[in-house]
Amino acid sequence: MQHTDINSSDHSVPNEDSRRDFIKKTLAGTALLSLGGILPGFSPKSYAKIIGANEKVRVGVMGVNSRGLALASNYALQPNCEVVYISDVDSRAAEKCIAKVEALSGSKPKNQPDFRKALEDKNMDALVVAAPDHWHAPAAILASKAGKHVYLEKPCSHNPNEGELLVAAAKKYKNVIQMGNQRRSWPNVAAGVKEVINGAIGRPYFAKGWYTNNRASIGIGKEVAVPSWLDYELWQGPAPRTAYKDNLVHYNWHWLWNWGTGEALNNGTHMVDLMRWGLGVEYPTHVTSSGGRYRYKDDWQTPDTQVISWDFGNDKGMTWEGRSCNGRTIEGASVGVVFYGETGSIQIEPGNSYKVYDLENKLVKDVKNDYKIDPRNKMDPSQALDAIHIQNFFDGIKKGTTVNAEIVGGHQSTLLCQLGNIAVRSGGSLEIDSKNGHIKNNKEAAKLWKREYAKGWEPTV
Repeated sequence: MQHTDINSSDHSVPNEDSRRDFIKKTLAGTALLSLGGILPGFSPKSYAKIIGANEKVRVGVMGVNSRGLALASNYALQPNCEVVYISDVDSRAAEKCIAKVEALSGSKPKNQPDFRKALEDKNMDALVVAAPDHWHAPAAILASKAGKHVYLEKPCSHNPNEGELLVAAAKKYKNVIQMGNQRRSWPNVAAGVKEVINGAIGRPYFAKGWYTNNRASIGIGKEVAVPSWLDYELWQGPAPRTAYKDNLVHYNWHWLWNWGTGEALNNGTHMVDLMRWGLGVEYPTHVTSSGGRYRYKDDWQTPDTQVISWDFGNDKGMTWEGRSCNGRTIEGASVGVVFYGETGSIQIEPGNSYKVYDLENKLVKDVKNDYKIDPRNKMDPSQALDAIHIQNFFDGIKKGTTVNAEIVGGHQSTLLCQLGNIAVRSGGSLEIDSKNGHIKNNKEAAKLWKREYAKGWEPTV
């Protein structure tokens, strides 16, 4: 199969010298001065990370079987973007995605199964990471080292240590890292959270979030030969090596600790992020969690039923409930958040909508959803709304705008879910240092702060 070179005239990409000259001219005068005020640590050495206002952002997408296919398609639809690389260890997924991107944009990206080789191209501006969870932080760190910006699907890391490495990488390399907790950019959701912050229900002191679904059993996997279309060695990447089983690829890895992080981080991250935002909290003082694999007897390891509670001192708290295998809704919705305050409550609904209630449970405000949403769609629940998040990412790259889901906050929200998983795996209760989120006085739990890596794969900044 022939692939058009991204430096060819078909893609209208300037060579590196002309691009550098363009950037220098773009940043001359007031633009440079204004960016110096917006970007901490901005210096002449870092100007090359800023893309001219009229240039397209050139992105590579890593991991395109499901969610990555939806993201690649969404990026291809953006008029100020060009998808130049598709990287996937599944040759079938890569071919399907390349065909769809070309159909949507008229531009055919290169097929580069190993994303690390795509990072060597100086004309690629950003990497979209939608591979399995164990790849998120290591890939983002490698992209940061290569001078690329990163759009990183949630969760931002597989374990807390990786999250801290990500924050350090963004600080060191001064690139933009936007986490894929897209609801930060959904207009009505953001407005609802801001109502909480601005006192619409008085002082908010508690929030609850949830996610429910009817997932089937993943069965008992059998060790079989690796399919010819899969580079299983590269798929494993940083994770310790295990034999290939027929029920692992593509989705079921979510429920296995070696690669996945369970429902708490798969879907809970979104709601926990909103709760943390609305309550104005960072790190808890105490975390408890209960749950387990209750519904089926199979290879699934992470909880299919879980409740996590976080205390933030003595005046604020929140909980999240996840039920992977029983879709009974809460507050009439499969997913959502409710904030409770001194004078009422605000419910953030599955879509781009929210409701405000007084203390007597009377509905006093109803902001309707104006976009089609399917919160249980694993691949693409909200394309039009997610495009807003993508454009916010581009604004961070091209204008120096602070992105809505910057990596410090992304790490904090991810960490809360990780602490819930650590708690349920190590006795149920953790005391936490509220200054940095670290576990106190629990050696067994502290062992889960970091993972083991395949030899030579441990990420470093």
